[in-house]
Amino acid sequence: MKLSKYLKPYIWFIILAPTLMVIEVCMDLLQPAMMSTIVDDGILGINEAGGYGNMSVILSTCIKMLIFALIGAVGGIGCTYYSTKASQNFGADLRADLFRKIESFSFAETDKFSTGSLVTRTTNDVNQLQMMVLMALRMFVRTPMQCIGGIVMAIAINPRFGLILLILMPILLALVFFFISKTSPLFGTMQKKLDRLNGIMQENLSGVRVVKAYVRETHEVNKFVDANNDYTGTSLKVMRLMAALSPVMMIIMNAATIAVILIGGYQVEASIMGVGDVMAVVTYMTQILMSMMMMSMMFMNISRAKASYQRIKAVMDTNPSIFSGNEDEKTVENGKVEFKNVTFKYPLAVGDPVIKNVDLTINSGETVAFLGSTGSGKSSLVNLIPRFYDVTEGQVLVDGVDVRDYKMDNLRAGIGMVLQEAVLFSGTIMENIKWGNPEATDEEAIAAAKIAQADDYISSFPDGYNTMLGQRGLTLSGGQKQRLSISRAVLKKPKILILDDSTSALDMGTEARLQKALKETMVGMTSIIIAQRISSVMYADKIVVLDKGEIVAVGTHEELLKNSEIYQDIYSSQVGEGGVDNG
Repeated sequence: MKLSKYLKPYIWFIILAPTLMVIEVCMDLLQPAMMSTIVDDGILGINEAGGYGNMSVILSTCIKMLIFALIGAVGGIGCTYYSTKASQNFGADLRADLFRKIESFSFAETDKFSTGSLVTRTTNDVNQLQMMVLMALRMFVRTPMQCIGGIVMAIAINPRFGLILLILMPILLALVFFFISKTSPLFGTMQKKLDRLNGIMQENLSGVRVVKAYVRETHEVNKFVDANNDYTGTSLKVMRLMAALSPVMMIIMNAATIAVILIGGYQVEASIMGVGDVMAVVTYMTQILMSMMMMSMMFMNISRAKASYQRIKAVMDTNPSIFSGNEDEKTVENGKVEFKNVTFKYPLAVGDPVIKNVDLTINSGETVAFLGSTGSGKSSLVNLIPRFYDVTEGQVLVDGVDVRDYKMDNLRAGIGMVLQEAVLFSGTIMENIKWGNPEATDEEAIAAAKIAQADDYISSFPDGYNTMLGQRGLTLSGGQKQRLSISRAVLKKPKILILDDSTSALDMGTEARLQKALKETMVGMTSIIIAQRISSVMYADKIVVLDKGEIVAVGTHEELLKNSEIYQDIYSSQVGEGGVDNG
């Protein structure tokens, strides 16, 4: 990742900002010299009457100082304006590209980076680089120029002061680099601890109901406090080091100022220098001190920005493991799905594959259900169809074409998927339903809600389909959220509809009406249902029983009751002799 591409569009701002800063620094460097003129030639100068005080020199020099100060102010304001525009736009572009990159990741990449870490990298780390650009356009010009200019002006007044600076500068530079070497490793540690802090915050905000249900507020607060204290401790360690640098440099510079005054005093006494010159040199020494202080802060900020850059670069340089195929024109037309000798293992997992040697054909228009115990591989298997992950071995075909050959958008456009967790977004109910098909009309969205058995409860709200939902739809029940998610998938009018345990919060009556509506209205659509309940799958055209990642039985409900011990066990445990579904 090269940062230059984000700076290039704002090249004129980048040129103007330092140029205007040069003007400001030049005006600042002239001020002490002009003050020297006021003191030596104006206040202590001999006037026409033979006394002290030459008002014409004082007035003319004061006017020059004012003009130069105004020119410097214009330069400073202009530099601030253009540097801010460049840095803010740089940050916005980088943040947008980083977010696009994250959006392009497959599940394998999002598994690699934690949510809290990605949030920190998109916000805090980008801000560090943004501040670095701002500082580079202002302080990187001002600081060295003011430091070098102050040295030159001080030596120009009296070369003897060069000896003081010759001794002073190596000591100051050594101090700066010593402190930088101590603080640099800590900045990367700080960002990692900030990742953990953000991760805990994100977990608790998304799981706030569970926390309260289990009365675990105190535990979670303590966990957050521990992470917060850990982050604060590292931050304080950095701040202590940075705070120690300032007084040490101040002591050295004050000692140098005293040396200047002593040498200057002898020079004035010997009539070699004027009082104004000594004052000017003291001012230049102060400017040099401030420049060195700013330089030390700059280098420390560079170290922090470097740590942030490495973290952002790690994300930007990560290539998605799943990418579009070459079949640009190919789309999902019939919805036939074939698994050919499929084996799958999660990229970061250890141990055995979760799917082993699966061979299965799902014909177009069929309703096929997957049943099995938790961890049997049901969700993992169907996640291979829209290419959330790619197979480790074998092939997944849709309409006879390997899913890896489809253009990603074309493949997923033909698949509607409702995941185990019903995810909704802030906005109205109508906006959430249309989220999967923004071009749909309101009438089509309402029709989709009716198929998903959601229209009745939506219509009962005072604002109906214009009801605003909170973040993640927290104002709705689990069953209501599931039906909205199904509405969203139905509105997409997919050739393949995957319901990944997405009716678990529905009662059996609502679920039965939903399945009937899907069969009647979504003619020709291939339906794939993952469920834990027998009642959810018993009317499917084909039921696939999975155990430990392998297919152990395939058939209708009646066939499996006769031939599959695992299915019989599941049926008995849920329905039992009394005929009551406990699922």
